[in-house]
Amino acid sequence: MSSYTPSHPLTAAYQAPDDMAAGTWVGRVWLPGSTAGPAVVLVKEQAVYDISTSVSTVSTLMELDNPAAYLHELPLPAPLIDLPGLLANSDSRERDESKPWLLAPIDLQAIKAAGVTFAASLLERVVEEQAKGDPGKAADIRASLTERIGVDLSDIVPGSDQAEALRKVLIEQGLWSQYLEVGIGPDAEVFTKAQPLSAVGYGSDIGIHPKSTWNNPEPEIVLVVSSTGKVQGATLGNDVNLRDFEGRSALLLSKAKDNNASTAIGPFIRLFDESYGIDDVRSAEVDLRIHGEDGYLLEGHSSMRQISRDPLDLVAQTLNANHQYPDGFVLFLGTLFAPRQDRDQPGGGFTHKLGDVVMISTSRLGTLSNRVTTSDQAAPWSFGIRSLMDNLQRRGLPLSVVPLQ
Repeated sequence: MSSYTPSHPLTAAYQAPDDMAAGTWVGRVWLPGSTAGPAVVLVKEQAVYDISTSVSTVSTLMELDNPAAYLHELPLPAPLIDLPGLLANSDSRERDESKPWLLAPIDLQAIKAAGVTFAASLLERVVEEQAKGDPGKAADIRASLTERIGVDLSDIVPGSDQAEALRKVLIEQGLWSQYLEVGIGPDAEVFTKAQPLSAVGYGSDIGIHPKSTWNNPEPEIVLVVSSTGKVQGATLGNDVNLRDFEGRSALLLSKAKDNNASTAIGPFIRLFDESYGIDDVRSAEVDLRIHGEDGYLLEGHSSMRQISRDPLDLVAQTLNANHQYPDGFVLFLGTLFAPRQDRDQPGGGFTHKLGDVVMISTSRLGTLSNRVTTSDQAAPWSFGIRSLMDNLQRRGLPLSVVPLQ
């Protein structure tokens, strides 16, 4: 643990992508004033351009065969704001509501998440299940499970003959779990994380259910997928998790996962182009830093190389002949991170405190930063699909992509 200055703004810790100039970056901002409403923006050379007169929703943009190529040819207006200014004004504690600020970079897409996709988090889900939501029991259960299972779960290919053989042995020993089923079985866990337009963006507060006493962030890469199943880009996400709620019962997954402000995505989507693609997602290294107002510091790291299921397999298990998404979807790919270190009392493990600053970053996607509050204290979600359609109509913006001249 090391010291931290609580008053330090989020932007002081922002890490830009190493190759930002090479990428194609799309986001959304809230425009104030007489044109108040969401705008799709393109970030280029530290300037932010409002392109909503050509493409008013990110969902529609992702339906193009090559969104990056379209944007490279799109004539740009005068810059709306510079990137440092936009980032600074997106901090909810520093915000000047007469200037633009960042929203989540998606809109009409369904928000899906894949769970138990890393062996380390798989074991932690089993620990939660057996602890029944009591963090004080976690350490003993973890040690016992590791010894009794007797194999390294990271060596098991989900759905393989080896996985099926292990499944039979663990059932005989009374160790089988619903989490082991989705962790090493043939079918991935894919669930609805949140509703379209409910995710918050960079700088906004993220919400923890006020009754939760054992929770953590889940730093993840998020794929952006068209209605046909084509992956068009990637961004960062925080799949905020309530370990106590889900540990009490997996049937409480919706209450553990889908609360006001419990989904953060951003800051921007990096579109797939010649500089960045699915192989870069597969090899990504994801870093996490949590700074508490009490001086607490936690650091974590996830390597996408350790994921148990390939990202494209997870996409195929989400969209197929059995389930379609006409407005496209985004997919959280899961996390290796499952914090074990004690924050307060011995054996109590990690849990959030109000005011925690959570920073998720990769060298190719930038940094997503948010502060922790409770879901009942976070700004209520009030701008839904009907509000978006009414707003776009009032502003005379197109509902389809304007063709290039």
